[in-house]
Amino acid sequence: MQTNDENFKTINSPDGGFLQSDWWSRFQEATGKKILNIKGGAFWANIVEHRLPIVGKYFYIPRGNILKIKNKNIKNYFDNLIGLAKSNAAGWIRIEPVSEDILNLARKNITLPIIKAPHDMQPRELFIIDITKSEDELLAAMKPKTRYNIRLAEKKAIKIIISSEKKCMNRFCDLVEITSARQSITPHPRNYYQKMLETIPSENIKLYCAEFEGEIIAANIMIFFDKTATYLHGASDDRFRNVMAPYLLQWRQIQDAKKAGATEYDFGGVKTKSEENNWAGITRFKQSFSPQTQAVEFPGAFDIIVSARKYYVYQLLRFFKKLARVISP
Repeated sequence: MQTNDENFKTINSPDGGFLQSDWWSRFQEATGKKILNIKGGAFWANIVEHRLPIVGKYFYIPRGNILKIKNKNIKNYFDNLIGLAKSNAAGWIRIEPVSEDILNLARKNITLPIIKAPHDMQPRELFIIDITKSEDELLAAMKPKTRYNIRLAEKKAIKIIISSEKKCMNRFCDLVEITSARQSITPHPRNYYQKMLETIPSENIKLYCAEFEGEIIAANIMIFFDKTATYLHGASDDRFRNVMAPYLLQWRQIQDAKKAGATEYDFGGVKTKSEENNWAGITRFKQSFSPQTQAVEFPGAFDIIVSARKYYVYQLLRFFKKLARVISP
C-alpha cells in the first residue's frame, strides 16, 4: 500500500515518479551519493548530491521538483531548497521540471538565475503507451513487422527468464559492454547495475533475459512502480539479431506489466524531434509497438545558479574539456 507521499509523487509525475521514490534514493546512496529531501503538502524533492573536481558540489533533482501548481506555500518550499543548497555549499541546483508551467512557477518564485543546463540528465522525450487494452488490441495496434518479429522469436524457441542470479547479472553486464561498444557510448560500471538489483526491492525491479540455444542473447532491466512499468536498461548481442529476441522481451514485459496491474508501459527515451539521428534506430524500434502514440515531452534540465563563481568555473572547465576533444589527434 502506498503512502501519501508516494501517491503525491505518482499522481504528479508523467513518468510515474520512480526517480523520486525512496528506494531509488537508497540505490543512489549505495553508489556513494548523499541524498537530501525537501517536502511539503504541495512540494517534493529527493535531491542527489554530486561532486565534481575543482568546482565541488551541486544538487540534482531527477524529474523534479514535483509540485502542485496552485498552492500559496510554494515560495516557502523553494526558499527552503535554496537555503539547503547554500548550507551544503552546492554551487547550483539542477532541476528537471515536468512541464513549462512548473518551470515558469520556479522562475516566478526564485530570485536566483535559472538557465538551461549544458546537457540533459534524463531524456527530453519518453515513449509511454497505454496498456489497459486487451493483449489482442495491443498486438493489433503494433506495426505488422513488429507482430511478425514477436512470432518469429517465438518460433525460434526464444526462452524468457526472470532472474537476478549472478550468472544472469554477469551476462547482462557483458551484453551492456557489447551494446555500448556497438553504439560508441560509455556504459555504467558493472557495480552500478549490481547495486541497483541488490538495493531496489525485488517487487520493483526485475531482470528479464532472452535465452537462445542455452545462451542469454538479450536482457532488460524493468522497473515496476505503482501503475507504471518502465524499461530502464537493455542490451543485446548483435550476432543473434536475426532471431528478434528484443521484440519478444518487450512483449513479455508488457504482458507481465498488465498482470501486475500497470496501466502504462514506459519504453524510456526516444528522439522524435531532434535533428540528431543517433537514436533513430531505437526510436523506430520503440514506436513500432504503438505507432499512433505520441512521445511525452519535457522541458529538459535547468540550473538554479546558487554560486555564480562556481558555475562560471564549471562552464569554463566544460569549454576546455570540449576544446581538448576537438583538437586531440
